[in-house]
Amino acid sequence: MRIFFVHKRWNRHKPVDALLGPSDNAGVKSVPPDPELPLAERAYRELRKAIVRCEYEPGARLRVEELGRRFDLSSSPLREALNRLAEQGLVRTLENRGFRVAPLTAEGVSDLARVRLLVECEALKDSMVHGDDTWEAGVVASAHALALVEKRIGDAPRALNDDWSARHRAFHLGLYAACTSPMLLDLVDVLFDKAERYRRWSSQHRQEVRHKNQEHQALTSAVIARDADKAVELLRKHISRTERLVASVLTGTSANRLQ
Repeated sequence: MRIFFVHKRWNRHKPVDALLGPSDNAGVKSVPPDPELPLAERAYRELRKAIVRCEYEPGARLRVEELGRRFDLSSSPLREALNRLAEQGLVRTLENRGFRVAPLTAEGVSDLARVRLLVECEALKDSMVHGDDTWEAGVVASAHALALVEKRIGDAPRALNDDWSARHRAFHLGLYAACTSPMLLDLVDVLFDKAERYRRWSSQHRQEVRHKNQEHQALTSAVIARDADKAVELLRKHISRTERLVASVLTGTSANRLQ
């Protein structure tokens, strides 16, 4: 086994440009920290965002003093945030030795994909049953917004573009927005963030270009046609393809050999 040591949960009503926070990428607004947030919540959101965006390498030591200087926060809210992130699996606690960013492994992404398939396929089926015209219009709008940014950035690594990442998240979570199970939606939230970290890290290291827009458009068409069987099958292939690509980077194996 190769191990690379290289949430308040997402608010579904929050604008997409606020999901990932400040960015240097063109087209993404800079969103300052909310002054109304308690310090512990601010520390949690800022640190979680940095880890998901792979600003800290897997296995990197997270020293409270250094974090305090970066985020302009005292040690108490930072330690509370680190403990919350440890409960979610994004951080590892070292007994009497502080904290490290959780590793990324082929086994980990395989297990993540397995659970995503169970949760997201069920959420999609339920959403398609209960979604109304407003939900359907939202799916079309988010798919179009995603297609526009994919056209603009071309073959550049998309998961490293914050604008693409925000729109990609909005598209996928929009598909499930009409699901009637709050628990399923909460699970989708958490799992999507874990997958985002794997996507971002693998995009920094892989050579293969993936044209996901074709996958997104096919999925959108099946959803709008209310063809549940086809939509679920396309979603399964979409998630599984991500797993294979990430695993190929983690193991050094060609993605084609994993299909």
